[in-house]
Amino acid sequence: MHSVNVGRRTLLMQLPLALAACADTPPPRVFAPLKYDYLPPLRLNVGVIDIGDAPDHGPLDAQSPAPPGPALRQMVQDRLATGGSTGRAVVTLDEAQIVRTGDTLDGTMAVHLDILGEDNFRAGHAEARVSRRTTGVDRDSLRTALYDMTRLMLADMNVELEFQIRRTLKSILQDTAAEPAPVPVQKQDLSAP
Repeated sequence: MHSVNVGRRTLLMQLPLALAACADTPPPRVFAPLKYDYLPPLRLNVGVIDIGDAPDHGPLDAQSPAPPGPALRQMVQDRLATGGSTGRAVVTLDEAQIVRTGDTLDGTMAVHLDILGEDNFRAGHAEARVSRRTTGVDRDSLRTALYDMTRLMLADMNVELEFQIRRTLKSILQDTAAEPAPVPVQKQDLSAP
């Protein structure tokens, strides 16, 4: 019976050390989905928007919490909307990848958008390209660095794509700021007849 007490005493003495060791390990980072559906859509005067497949998998996609290709496709899907009944917008995702050389990550995203009329003539075109570089990436920080680089490139692409659409496709872009005014409330007397 005495040996049981020694074991408990030893366990209780070691408990603070075990808890301190756990406190040194930060909790794993939670990577939020990279979405852009909270922004007003860029409404194009077309009946259909075709968004191509995400580009081929990059060399680091398996290690990334948000691979650049699918994340870019989601951003474009969140931002573009139809606003017409004819014509077609064709979005091609040309490039979306991050490559590693030593402790450096280089990332690139490129998109082009073609507006096709009823008889498939090209009525407009816009393209956007962004790139980023980060250094000092080691094995322990790779997942976080990949996620952060994808998130920052998407933010850059969101701005650049909207700028290029507003610059080159003015006649195709519908004004989303001019929402219809709400119907005014009519005054009605609620007194009993």
